[in-house]
Amino acid sequence: MTETDLARDEEKPANDLRARVRTVLERRKLTDRVSAEQAAASWEQDRFVARARALFYARMMFLTLGLLILAVPTWSGYFGLNGPLAFAGYFAMLLYSVANFLVIDHPKAGRWVTYLTLCLDLCIMVVLIAKPQVGGGLQSPLLATQLLFTTLFAILYPRPLAILPPLLALPITTRLDLLLNRSVTAIELLTLLWYSALNFIIVYVVVYLNEREATAHREVVELQGDLKELAVVEERNRMAREIHDGLGASLSSMIIQSEYILGLAKDGPLRDEIGELKATAEESIEELRRNLRMMREDFELTQGLEDYVKTFRDRTQLDIRFERSGLPRKLSPDAQLALFRILQEGLSNAAKHAQAKVVQVKLDFSEQRVHLLVRDDGKGFDPKKTPRGHYGLLNMRERAMKLGGEIIVDSTPGAGALVSFSIPCT
Repeated sequence: MTETDLARDEEKPANDLRARVRTVLERRKLTDRVSAEQAAASWEQDRFVARARALFYARMMFLTLGLLILAVPTWSGYFGLNGPLAFAGYFAMLLYSVANFLVIDHPKAGRWVTYLTLCLDLCIMVVLIAKPQVGGGLQSPLLATQLLFTTLFAILYPRPLAILPPLLALPITTRLDLLLNRSVTAIELLTLLWYSALNFIIVYVVVYLNEREATAHREVVELQGDLKELAVVEERNRMAREIHDGLGASLSSMIIQSEYILGLAKDGPLRDEIGELKATAEESIEELRRNLRMMREDFELTQGLEDYVKTFRDRTQLDIRFERSGLPRKLSPDAQLALFRILQEGLSNAAKHAQAKVVQVKLDFSEQRVHLLVRDDGKGFDPKKTPRGHYGLLNMRERAMKLGGEIIVDSTPGAGALVSFSIPCT
């Protein structure tokens, strides 16, 4: 088996996992940067869609029973559903049920249309209960259907005002009995009280269970996010230890060996080269320590930038003036790294290419954003004519785009250069 085959076999589990994650995210219409709030909202939407579809199938069953009632003369006569008007109403119910099913997946329209059609179903149910002259109203065999509507409203819309329509069905039915000159007997009064008690029990149980379910899901989503973040932190710390113990030790040995060779060397140019090698190794180990602090989130941005400016000034003898304003704010490791890298790039360009004498560095913390400005008095350049193989400006723009920041590079030949970078505070 070749190395290519081995690498492909090692990548296969990761690729399968990426594909599975991508499939789930696409199905839920989410991005790979989904937050806990977005995940919870997606779960609530999926839950509503599943319950609304169950409502559609229940409607189909009731419509089948309704068609049977219309087909049997005795039953249709009992409810007074004779003639073409009854069939027109039946097909109207069928049409709005199908229309509701077609828009269920829409985040807003699905909820509103389902609620309105459910209210229409409830109105039709109240009419069917109250219409028969004999055995209607609180004596109707369909009265138990009101409990089903209370359950459906509570499952789909577990909020007090949203559940109000089915709860009003009982007093409305009682009022219709009185308007139709039907006397309310003691047994019917007991029926009213019994159904009212059952309604409140259903509402309490369903809403309570729904809230427990939603709370438990939010806790699980938050816990998964915390575990993911903890795993990232632990892996980052592990890599920091390995880099410190491996690469850090090698660089330290290089510095010690450079100092030893420097003491043995007599030739002037050779001593200069060894000194340059030693300075490069010291700069590398300082960069390594800075990166390790960032990985462990133990990096203080303002002090880190100021220390780097001082080190760069001592190494290049360039007049660099550092200013800071505003109250420092907590930034993500990526944001801190972007600010630091752009400062590095700006100072490096000023020293290597611009032949500048004075460089101004300003760091400003406002309430919403962090601004970094690097200005030099060098020979300047044309930003539209970047030499081939020079990717500093491109890298800065990519960093700004990734973090939702803004970068401005303003320069003309003979007039110095200005790099302005700002990112939002998180």
